Amino acid sequence: MEEAAGGVTVVDGFPQVTGGGSAAHERGLRIDLASRLDQCDGGLGSVMADPTDALVELNDAFSPDALVIRVPAGVVVEHPVEVVHRITTRGTAAFPRVVVRVGEGAQVTVVERISSADVAALVVPVTEIDVARGARLAYVSVQELGPAVWQIASQVSHVGQEATFVSAAAGLGGDYARLRTDCRLTSRGASGELLAAYFGEGGQTLDFRTFQDHRAPDTTSNLLFKGAVGGHSRSVYTGLIKVRKEARGTNAFQTNRNIKLSDHAWAESVPNLEIENNEVSCSHASAVGPVDDEQRFYLESRGVPPQVAERLVVAGFFDDVISRIPVEGVGGPLRARIAAKLDRQEW
Repeated sequence: MEEAAGGVTVVDGFPQVTGGGSAAHERGLRIDLASRLDQCDGGLGSVMADPTDALVELNDAFSPDALVIRVPAGVVVEHPVEVVHRITTRGTAAFPRVVVRVGEGAQVTVVERISSADVAALVVPVTEIDVARGARLAYVSVQELGPAVWQIASQVSHVGQEATFVSAAAGLGGDYARLRTDCRLTSRGASGELLAAYFGEGGQTLDFRTFQDHRAPDTTSNLLFKGAVGGHSRSVYTGLIKVRKEARGTNAFQTNRNIKLSDHAWAESVPNLEIENNEVSCSHASAVGPVDDEQRFYLESRGVPPQVAERLVVAGFFDDVISRIPVEGVGGPLRARIAAKLDRQEW
């Protein structure tokens, strides 16, 4: 990945924060522990005032300390801020908490990566995101946990007036890995783009739940989640677009596509709309099926071997998401991980 404006390692839920001397820090970018900041500066719990489920309350109770990334109004951070989570201890239950606050007119990119050693563990991460008026935030999360780890993650964002939020997630690891993404568009002109690419193999279960919450007029959200399942793995996508009475002029779109690479794999897709205003444009779509026969035949008719043809179709299927990830240097490794999973499939 490109040079980072700041970096933090979080081990078994405990953030290891060291000082930084970048130009961004000199202009006001601050990365620190919530315990070192006052409540106004840290903002812990301001976005997650209404917990999305009981496990968020467990994070409230057991998180050792929250990591706060704060960008003051008007500051443009040119390089990404990177947070690397590592789960290292067998039998641990980790409750990492990250708060991202982007001031009015500011701009920043944040990348969170979570991985583990070959251990059995539970991790319950919570990320709170506050994007103020006119601000821009690109947020990328990459989940590469080991095969014996359970993850139940929550990401909640508030997007202010004329602000832009892009969230991209990659789900590759874990035994059972769940990510709930709530995007709350709270003021006129706010926009949110939600992207995800996921690939299950073996006996994995990948569970994605999304909530596009339009609370103000003239707001826009666009969701595109794409996944593949092979072996005996399974994926579940459940999404809701909610347009409230006051959200006139909403544009909201939700698309989930899934490819089954094995007769034993299983994928379920449940998109939903709840609309309380007539002056809106909304749509949802979902699909679950095998590799497209016409695409495969086209390649085979031009001399491409069947196994290679299927790999090319799957790679192209994911590229629609990967090419839109707004951080240079993330797409290449993600494509390599998908290729490695494809190598392990029995065609």
